[in-house]
Amino acid sequence: MADDTPNPAHDSATEATSGLDFIRTRVEEDLAAGTHGGRVATRFPPEPNGYLHIGHAKSICLNFGVADEHGGTCNLRFDDTNPLTEDMEYVRSIQEDVRWLGFQWDELLHASDYFERLYECAERLVEDGLAYVDSLDEDEIQDYRGTVIQPGRESPHRDRPVEENLDLLRRMRAGEFRDGAHVLRAKIDMTSPNMKMRDPLLYRIRHAEHYRTGDDWPIYPMYDFAHPLSDAFEDITHSLCTLEFENNREVYDWLVEALGFSPRPYQIEFARLNLSYTVLSKRRLLHLVEEGHVAGWDDPRMPTLAGLRRRGVTPASIRAFCDAIGVAKSNSVVDVAQLEHAIRDDLNHEAPRVLCVLDPLKVTLTNYPQGGSEELEAPYWPHDIPKEGSRTLPFSGELWIEREDFSEDPPKGWRRLSPGEEVRLRYGYFIRCDEVVKDEAGDVVELRCTYDPETRGGSSPDGRKPAGTIHWVSAPHAVTVEARLYDRLFTDEMPGSGDVPYIESLNPGSLKVRSDAKVEPSVAGAEAGSHYQFERNGYFYLDPASQGEGEDAPLVFNRTVTLRDAWAKRQKEEERAATERRRRQPETPAAPPKPKDPLAGLSPDQVATAGRYEETYGLPLDEAAILAAGPEVGALFEKAVAVYDDAEGIANWIIHELLAVLKDRELEEVGVDHEGLAELVRLQDDGTISSAGAKQVFEMMVEEGGRPADIVEEKGLAQVSDEAELEAEVDRVMEENPDEAERYRGGEARLHGWFVGQVMRATKGAADPEVVNRLLRQRAGAGGDD
Repeated sequence: MADDTPNPAHDSATEATSGLDFIRTRVEEDLAAGTHGGRVATRFPPEPNGYLHIGHAKSICLNFGVADEHGGTCNLRFDDTNPLTEDMEYVRSIQEDVRWLGFQWDELLHASDYFERLYECAERLVEDGLAYVDSLDEDEIQDYRGTVIQPGRESPHRDRPVEENLDLLRRMRAGEFRDGAHVLRAKIDMTSPNMKMRDPLLYRIRHAEHYRTGDDWPIYPMYDFAHPLSDAFEDITHSLCTLEFENNREVYDWLVEALGFSPRPYQIEFARLNLSYTVLSKRRLLHLVEEGHVAGWDDPRMPTLAGLRRRGVTPASIRAFCDAIGVAKSNSVVDVAQLEHAIRDDLNHEAPRVLCVLDPLKVTLTNYPQGGSEELEAPYWPHDIPKEGSRTLPFSGELWIEREDFSEDPPKGWRRLSPGEEVRLRYGYFIRCDEVVKDEAGDVVELRCTYDPETRGGSSPDGRKPAGTIHWVSAPHAVTVEARLYDRLFTDEMPGSGDVPYIESLNPGSLKVRSDAKVEPSVAGAEAGSHYQFERNGYFYLDPASQGEGEDAPLVFNRTVTLRDAWAKRQKEEERAATERRRRQPETPAAPPKPKDPLAGLSPDQVATAGRYEETYGLPLDEAAILAAGPEVGALFEKAVAVYDDAEGIANWIIHELLAVLKDRELEEVGVDHEGLAELVRLQDDGTISSAGAKQVFEMMVEEGGRPADIVEEKGLAQVSDEAELEAEVDRVMEENPDEAERYRGGEARLHGWFVGQVMRATKGAADPEVVNRLLRQRAGAGGDD
């Protein structure tokens, strides 16, 4: 088979001279050669099993952009070949996201539109001797496939006669067989170094109702079969995929050529988007939603397009960001600051300036006419933005200023308000603080100041210049709003890298709510979805989703982004503080820096494998990279997942437990194989053993070998979930600790964890913690609920 993929060295040279990325260079070359009759046709093929995120935006912009640049077409095609995970809700959200980004598809299609044609192609392959029905089960198929270092073996059913294969395939189509009884496989090469080419699966039996076709089909095509043929049916010219599908390209080419499509589509791979301080794993995003760490898929802290839209990010800024990061051939991590820069750059020209005080402190001007007010003129736009427009600002003797703009004991270089000092009010007057009023707790509740009536507009006849300028709002005229200050969801650059679980790097300050913020009255009539720059505070967006909460509910403004990269400033301050601590304690060794790029040091093949693990199994990139770096553990992982479908659980055991053992030993020296590992994870998942019990089983497997179920039975490690049995144990522990029990029942919630620990120790870790927690709360009543 001819290799029609671009030559990397040639691409680099062409790209350097043309200024085009390697994909656009390839498209230009194909057009010049007349490969597809001068046409360009692309497609964006999402699976409707979740919400799109910022990573998908890169692919959307590329596919629709390449087509648009050449007057071509781009289809939106839903890859709906897995009825167990797909839903119309996702179909609708994906369409909304694509439109919101500013793109319109030429045709709206579904892989399910082609189910009949795909099946006909399957029969053709069988008739041509290029596909066969295999009756091995999943474990056997995985075992026969071999590993990355061992060739596969041919299935005993590989040489079935064509007539028998056709009969079995048609009976599969008729729904005669149970799930897993048979599969249809391509007959390619079981010794291929590319494991994807070792007789890949084309169809599997799945008795499940499809959201579009109902129960018409008991068999469904695999992605590697449906994707290239759908491209071919639609006369796609350039099938643009992310890098994890690089190894799938051989299957793609084999299928479209075996079925005689001409001209045929060509698959080209590019690096997917990885963003710092962000997780894009579908499994992790789902976990964040289900565990209540965020308020839903459209939470403004989420990297989903729905979340970014609700935060106030504009589609223009996302398109500009995707254009700026470009298209590359190798995976890397993009600094989220680049996305924030694109957002600021766009909003700078789209968001009018207004005044808002987020944390108000009262200021009374003692020499201002009592009950009086006046109007000041203020522009909506700074001088460097070529837009016109202004509004009037009411000014009175009672004002709100930011609490952080006053210091009773100011540090050196302070440029805001302090006792006896003077500042300029933005667009207004000079004021001087004469008196500080405090409450009984000693907190500042009011400043009594005087203003200079000769300084209206911010200038003084005598030429004096205050140290700084602060913003303000007239108290009688202010509108009370709720300001939601969103920040990065994670504090680590690469959440989950190293030994720290990603969930532990959640930023506790990712959302701060200012429910008593004061904004100037010009904003009172703003329409939902309006953008503003709150001067000195950031860019804000009037949240459309929060405006239907009742007539008396305040306007809700989401902070889209700060005015400058305050995060970098904080990071530098933390680094300086850490340096100072190390200087004072030189004997304490510095911790090794965390890796910035989990793919650093991997070969191109390993990078591709990591991408495949991330895409196929939903693993975080850092975990996928660790597995890809070692061919033996990678093969162990794949074989274990084929036995029991919990990729994340199996990966966690390999990364956090097995690799620690393998520092001093080889894999064949320990008693852990793929079947034992899969069984261990299953026993923990189904509640047979607790986490503590699972660790004991693992340690015994390492040292002595054996099957996990046998070890559990022999050592009596099965988890105790019987409520009556645990109820007696809980009561016994509470009776033995009467003082603590009395305080716990009286509402001392911190003792809850102590009692859980006592019960777990009494049962040697065998008790089901969920049952123990529930029983203890029942005995504590409302006061013990932590």
